[in-house]
Amino acid sequence: MVRILSITVKPNQPETKILEQAGDDLKIALNAKPIEGEANNELIKFLSKEFKANVEIIRGKTGRKKIVRLT
Repeated sequence: MVRILSITVKPNQPETKILEQAGDDLKIALNAKPIEGEANNELIKFLSKEFKANVEIIRGKTGRKKIVRLT
């Protein structure tokens, strides 16, 4: 099953966690800096563990608003 999520990230936070959830829209705090893909890697690692799925960022690799695909 493929699932598409709209995510707003807040990098450089004390811990990685979901701040808000409204359906498939999430706001996530990331314990990683937005430098050299660290925040994206942390997001992928966190979502993979949280949803037990493969995660791919399909839009927004350089911004705070992202679209990800879970498979």
